[in-house]
Amino acid sequence: MKITAIRLDRLRLRLDPPFHAAWDPVPRRHFDATIVRVETDEGVTGIGSGDTMDGFEAFEHLFLGTDPLDITRHVRAIETMNFHAGRYWPLEVALWDIVGKVAGLPVATIFGNVHKRLRAYASSGELQSPGQRVESALAARERGFSAMKIRIDRNGIEEGVQTVRRVREALGDGFEIMVDLNQAWRMAGDVEPALDFAAVRSVVERLRDLGVFWVEEPLPYQDMAGLRTLRAETGMRIAAGEMLPSTSDLLSYLEHDALDVYQMDVVLAVGMQRARTIAEVAQLRHRMFTPHSWTNGIGVLANLHVAAGVGGGPYFEFPYDPPGWTPERRDFMLAEPVNVTADGYVEVPQVPGIGAVLDEEEVERWRI
Repeated sequence: MKITAIRLDRLRLRLDPPFHAAWDPVPRRHFDATIVRVETDEGVTGIGSGDTMDGFEAFEHLFLGTDPLDITRHVRAIETMNFHAGRYWPLEVALWDIVGKVAGLPVATIFGNVHKRLRAYASSGELQSPGQRVESALAARERGFSAMKIRIDRNGIEEGVQTVRRVREALGDGFEIMVDLNQAWRMAGDVEPALDFAAVRSVVERLRDLGVFWVEEPLPYQDMAGLRTLRAETGMRIAAGEMLPSTSDLLSYLEHDALDVYQMDVVLAVGMQRARTIAEVAQLRHRMFTPHSWTNGIGVLANLHVAAGVGGGPYFEFPYDPPGWTPERRDFMLAEPVNVTADGYVEVPQVPGIGAVLDEEEVERWRI
């Protein structure tokens, strides 16, 4: 089998009303998605998505004419490209989709087949008032979720803590709450300083007393010593790593035991094969793997297959914050959006590959 073509479909969905993500200073008036299709001489096509794939055309010759099943070779090639340009892990997703289709198995089965489904947490994206967030949490529980992640703005700490307190009071101890401080990385052009260690420690202690399950990215990635100290002094679970760009970074975090929850995203950080390895090592050390999956439905599926395959958990991130962010908006390019069951689980599609089926009419409608 040989790769005969790699096609990129660049799409732009108009958002009306716009969606204002907590980590982005500018409201999103459109949502971009790049779909990768890897075509072979035997008629098998793999599908991937997640990052923009900007500049990939300069490197596609490295893959044309090669065997798509030579995964390790392709992963190493992508790593060399990432050094010089962008993050091209959606290509690896498409290659694993081919592997699964050729084998006649879901990719999660190839990766270990520990879980057939994972309990989802509703990952909110917007900053809301305490009252609004309580209403959204109640609606999420009604939808089947048993956990929610709440974002706290570094410039609105008091309102953020009050929001968590109100949600805890309204939903009780049986509903898990995670909190994301979004301090580890910045959108392009955001040069505002992060909160210092003393301020973060105070916030984390208050959140601990409210029964928060984990605090995510409380400090910049560079402050590994601070993360370790924060864990030791507060006893709070610390989650991070969603955008760490290399396996060496993640291995260093593991070596120094800096985190309780490893969150590397397989389409935005280190790819499926490398994430699998790091996740297995983390779990051998009794640490959790719960990948970041704030991307479109194809990227959600890619993260799901790795997490389910290696036994990640106890939760899986499910981007969900209606009315601004719904499965239908997020997965507009798919024939059916990825969704949760009535009891709050996201299930691994029991079909060969990753289970992504494109809606070709929508692809054509939003192509740019």
